[in-house]
Amino acid sequence: MINLTIDNTPFRVNEGTTVLEACRQAGINIPTLCYLEKIQEIGACRVCLVEIEGVKDLVASCVMPVSEEMKVHTNNRRVREARKVVVELLLSEHEGDCQVCDRNEDCELQNISHDLGITKLRYEGEKAQRYQDYSTIGLVRDSAKCISCRRCVTVCTEVQGISALFPQSRGFKTTIGPAFGQGLDTVTCVQCGQCAAVCPVGAISERDQIDEVWAALDNPDLTVVVQTAPAIRAALGECFGMEPGTLVTGKMTTALRRMGFDAIFDTNFSADLT
Repeated sequence: MINLTIDNTPFRVNEGTTVLEACRQAGINIPTLCYLEKIQEIGACRVCLVEIEGVKDLVASCVMPVSEEMKVHTNNRRVREARKVVVELLLSEHEGDCQVCDRNEDCELQNISHDLGITKLRYEGEKAQRYQDYSTIGLVRDSAKCISCRRCVTVCTEVQGISALFPQSRGFKTTIGPAFGQGLDTVTCVQCGQCAAVCPVGAISERDQIDEVWAALDNPDLTVVVQTAPAIRAALGECFGMEPGTLVTGKMTTALRRMGFDAIFDTNFSADLT
């Protein structure tokens, strides 16, 4: 076991633990944007900076292993200001259409900005050239919202084994996407959606057909049928503040009927086959 002090409080953690993991075990929140537990620990976003006594510069806590008698400061003025500058620089080149973004109020960058008390931008950064990729039926990419955290690259390569996304160019011109700036329809993307699930912002999101559904429901000449997968009835409740796993089959069916669907099928057997 390793003995260390975090914010003047002693703790003991296992050898090999990172400072970030030690802080979270101690109930101390350290913001992150690129970190994925046990999947990606690269210190790219620099939002998880902490101060360690005896070390000149602030360090990325997600890649810094603990050591005996280490003294860590996670919330002093120096750390807070450094994190604030990092996030402000990200925001300075980030497309700020938050009100119409799919991730509005569910955006990690937005939440961290609020936590740090960022109410105005001190830096006016150059905006990268915007490229929106609508080439596939399931996903949309928006380069202007990308913060180059590389989460999507890692989950696509290391978890899914597809390798459809890559970082390209360097510095301000860095982009994340298929090789040679191609659309997702030109590579081996299987539309699993894991990249959208781990994206901390709205750079990769799922496409929806909401407008098409409403148009179909408003068409008196159509019989509109909905089929739901088994997971939906157990997961939908979380979107409305219910405990994870709460069954909402009846509520879901009632809501769909009120929307105007003519028939509702709770798909079980065929869903299991897929």
